[in-house]
Amino acid sequence: MAKIIVANWKMNPQTSKEAEQILVSYLKLVKGGRGKVKSSEIVICPPFVYLNSFRKKLQTPNSKLQIKLGAQDVFWEEEGAFTGEVSVKMISDLGCSHVIIGHSERRRYLNETDEMINKKVPVALKAGLKIILCVGEHHRENIHEIPKVVEEQVAAALNGVQKSHVGKIIIAYEPVWAIGTGTPDTPEGAMMAAVLIRKTAMNILGLAAKNLPVLYGGSVSALNVEKFISHDGIDGVLIGGASLDPEEFAKIVLSANS
Repeated sequence: MAKIIVANWKMNPQTSKEAEQILVSYLKLVKGGRGKVKSSEIVICPPFVYLNSFRKKLQTPNSKLQIKLGAQDVFWEEEGAFTGEVSVKMISDLGCSHVIIGHSERRRYLNETDEMINKKVPVALKAGLKIILCVGEHHRENIHEIPKVVEEQVAAALNGVQKSHVGKIIIAYEPVWAIGTGTPDTPEGAMMAAVLIRKTAMNILGLAAKNLPVLYGGSVSALNVEKFISHDGIDGVLIGGASLDPEEFAKIVLSANS
């Protein structure tokens, strides 16, 4: 399976000029090392306002280097009087193949609940989008045990999802305590979470969820990415701040393919 590398730019950068400069610099660096890039699936998720310009720059096909476009969020209604929200049709029309749902920052700052996240999941899947569902605990008291809240978040988000949609689901394990702190989880801790996540998904979606892609996110860098994805149970990484540094992100992509 190709390793999946997702770049979540969050609310950065502040101008379209800066955004295009980062993207162009990144593309040059990664494509310059394309001989080392075997089969990674790369998804770039910029702020909504940059999606259209990014679509035009990412349309050049490349058999070895798959670069796709993702949105950072979506609303659960298809249209209507929902000021400030964006629908699945809107992001699909802008060339998005993926969408992040349930990121911890939206849970924390915008009070997104498990119920709200569960409304978004089937709408995105029905529209043909691949979802990148984010789950993760705030604290881990026992380093040898993944908190039950991770299982609860997965179960709540996938509740009612049709089994036929399992191939469109990616789950990103992001322990909140590791995001932006410079202190990542251990590869062993991420593997424990991946096992729990797949087990929970299988209870809902059946045996097909056994191969559900699970990513790790939380202070991922070029120095530690290889340790995480060298495990067969970790299928890629979700990267935040490091993805805004073209050189660092290119190193991560190349390290993931070494």
